[in-house]
Amino acid sequence: MPAQNSKPADLPEGFAYRPEVLTNEEDAALLRKLRDLPFHAFDFHGYLARRRLVEYGFEYDFSSRQASITEPIPDFLQTFQERAAAWALLDVSEIVEAVITEYSEGTPIGWHRDIPRFEEIIGISLNASCRMRFKPYRADGNITSIVLEPRSAYVMRGPVRWNFQHSIPPVKALRYSITFRTARRKVTARLKKPDRAVRSL
Repeated sequence: MPAQNSKPADLPEGFAYRPEVLTNEEDAALLRKLRDLPFHAFDFHGYLARRRLVEYGFEYDFSSRQASITEPIPDFLQTFQERAAAWALLDVSEIVEAVITEYSEGTPIGWHRDIPRFEEIIGISLNASCRMRFKPYRADGNITSIVLEPRSAYVMRGPVRWNFQHSIPPVKALRYSITFRTARRKVTARLKKPDRAVRSL
């Protein structure tokens, strides 16, 4: 199936989706690598969620609301970091954080908006699909959703990043994700600079 960039008509502006961003061989090699990583439970103000993660570049403490520098993004992610940056029309140096998350069967993510320290979000799905849902952040509105297939990628920037929450209902099988984030631009800079789209790869 040829590479595509798509956004179903009912999804928020600023969201883009691309299936098959990884080959089957890349997917299998990544999964072997991820299963050996030192995952820890996600700690939200003392509540330990079911999902587990490893953070590179920065790690965020929800109790203090502060981010601290941690281990750099590892070499085994470099190819995928470069690919994600190229698709999102970013310089690879703009990606400052990578989070690898493990979702055991039945693990959800509640409604949230990603922490404001970061700007663009690029996610890659591995091993199993999930449904990502969206709803307005500060107003009532319809819930829309899209299925994120294994080996696919998405970008969130602009309106979908700042004006919407997203969530994932309990996953039906073990799933991993790689999330790349850029540093937040100043609001004035964001207003002066038009949002970038995505490149056809």
